[in-house]
Amino acid sequence: MPSLLNPLGCALAAAILVTGGGIPTARAETSAAANASVLTLPEVLELAGSASPNIDAADAGVRAADAARRIAGLRPNPSLNTDIENVGGSRAYNEIEVPKQTVSIGVPVELGGKRSARIAVADAQGNRAQIERIAAGSDLMFVVTQAYVEAVAADRRLTTARDQAAIAAEAVRAAHVRVVAGRASPLEEQRAEVLRISADAAVDRAGRLADLARANLGRRIGRPVTNALDQAWFDRIGTYGPQSTQSGSSLAVAAARASEDAAEAQLRLARAQRLPDVTVTAGVRRVPISNGVAAVLGISVPLPLFNSGASSVAQASAERDRATALRRATELDTEQEIEQARADLANAIDFVVFICLDGNRRASSGRLSARQNVSNHGGSGPLCDIDLTWGPESEGAYSRTLESGRVLRRSTM
Repeated sequence: MPSLLNPLGCALAAAILVTGGGIPTARAETSAAANASVLTLPEVLELAGSASPNIDAADAGVRAADAARRIAGLRPNPSLNTDIENVGGSRAYNEIEVPKQTVSIGVPVELGGKRSARIAVADAQGNRAQIERIAAGSDLMFVVTQAYVEAVAADRRLTTARDQAAIAAEAVRAAHVRVVAGRASPLEEQRAEVLRISADAAVDRAGRLADLARANLGRRIGRPVTNALDQAWFDRIGTYGPQSTQSGSSLAVAAARASEDAAEAQLRLARAQRLPDVTVTAGVRRVPISNGVAAVLGISVPLPLFNSGASSVAQASAERDRATALRRATELDTEQEIEQARADLANAIDFVVFICLDGNRRASSGRLSARQNVSNHGGSGPLCDIDLTWGPESEGAYSRTLESGRVLRRSTM
């Protein structure tokens, strides 16, 4: 059985009880499907990972960040210039000067540490992309696991509903025998028939919900779910869940810190861009009249008369302050979420312990009493109306425990 001291184990224990504690029925189903192809949770997670658009988007983000890092490390391309002077003009000028050809190469020189600042920005953005990739995988794991658990629970609820329908059919037959023997009123047979119709309708509803749960799981893995599900997987759960509840280790805080680092790098880049880059040129000039050549050297310096870069620095500084404030807010919110999730998880575990201790006893006792009531009284006693699924309490425990464990796990990853 899963340990009640870890969040997902408790969630899955409660998920088993969503079906009304029908352990004998579940074991019978597992034995019947032992020779069939079983779709396990690891296989589902693998299929979902290859079919998830969120994972594809996160992987594309990582590739884009890697490409941006390579681009940030590149230096400016040189330029090749070719000039021809003294082309055309008046007749007198043509007699004095002849066309001159100049070929030169211009090399931009970055000043102020612009390249290292660009690399720092790209590194911070790459870290953020990696964090988002991990977060996407974590979210997918929880969503797919929940869909898998819901599909298994829906199958078990369907089995329980069929058991109820069988009991109701037995009640109708027993009531009919009592009516024929003159030991009961025809109203009792009619009442048993109404209960049988209600049980058959419950089977139809449970069947539709089971089909819906499998369809939802199939959407996650990209193919229809026609295989049997691994019912015995719940009994093999080991310890699972967050081992640390420090807010500094959460993905949300890590993402906020990556954003702060990126904003700090952007501020550094904005300051570096205030220093203009220069372009150094070197070339040769050929004078056709004497067939001689001469070296040509030059330097180009932009004049920051209209745009000195002060506004860009102010903008980057404000963005850095904003990222810092958001990081502090994220830390506070995460700490609050962790404490709230821990309290909710403790409360949910207490309720799951109660279900684990009492659920199977109540469900088994209910089935036995209902069958005895049908056999002995022809469905006329109050126990014929027992709800063997015991759904609302176990469903609520499952939902609260799984959600609390998910929040705590997500907040402390």
